[in-house]
Amino acid sequence: MTVRPTGLLYAISAVTIFAMQDGISKHLGDAYPPILIAMIRYWAFAGFAVLLASRSSVGLRRTAAARRPWLQIARGVLLAVQIGLSIFSFSRVGLAATHTLYAATPLVVACLSVPFLGEKVGWRRWTAISAGFIGIILIINPLQATFDAKIAIPALGTVLFAIYSVMTRLASRTDSSGTAFFYTGVAGAVAISLVGPFYWTHITLADWFWMLTLCITGTTGHYLLIRAFDLLDAVVVQPMSYIQTVLVCLMGVFVFGEVMTPNMVVGCAIVIGAGIFTIWREAMLGRAAPQAVYRPAMTEPASRSEPIS
Repeated sequence: MTVRPTGLLYAISAVTIFAMQDGISKHLGDAYPPILIAMIRYWAFAGFAVLLASRSSVGLRRTAAARRPWLQIARGVLLAVQIGLSIFSFSRVGLAATHTLYAATPLVVACLSVPFLGEKVGWRRWTAISAGFIGIILIINPLQATFDAKIAIPALGTVLFAIYSVMTRLASRTDSSGTAFFYTGVAGAVAISLVGPFYWTHITLADWFWMLTLCITGTTGHYLLIRAFDLLDAVVVQPMSYIQTVLVCLMGVFVFGEVMTPNMVVGCAIVIGAGIFTIWREAMLGRAAPQAVYRPAMTEPASRSEPIS
């Protein structure tokens, strides 16, 4: 197989696995504390991060030698909080509603990049951002008679992941993607392990199977995403996360019996279109100004994902 088809296969496989993970997380989140599920997932994730660092060309010690360790630790802890909040949102708000809002993450990142990264956003991207937020309003539909305030949970998750993404961009100016990935797993695992044991609950044998599946698929998904970023430009890989949005919404409707209203479908389509344009436009500007190019950590799910989704 040539490089591009292989990279696309890796990327599509990764987001498909992440979609399956979200479904399993919802299943487990309906029965167990979300922080407990996130903690066990993070233990596997941290082990994978340490293994990768140990087998890298520079070794574990140099990979862990961050130039701005507090920034790396902070972003790792923030992602752990966001992951726990996502699992909570899957079980309380639903997969479809959560992911339709998470699709807006690139738009929020573009807004935050102006004050925090000093980047310039032109009128085309501001237009896309404005259109995206109109889509968000359609999804939330605050004028409906039975407005559900729980929609604030995924909205907060979107903002948290956008802040994490901005912090990742900031960290990438001084540290390698390998260092960023190491701290994402290890710092998050340490932080959540300080709280998670207090929520320990007896897990049935059947659910231990799902928990193990969650850990294995997480490791597999991240490996495939790494390989995709090795073979393809970020602008090709990043929009693939919207395939995950579609798959998760379908899973929510057909597996968990959730309802996607017409306004949610239209709003989600608008947000996805605006997000893809924003990612594409940023990549085009980056090519025009090589000194300002941002190469995301090759293991970061760049638009949503769930990060360790």
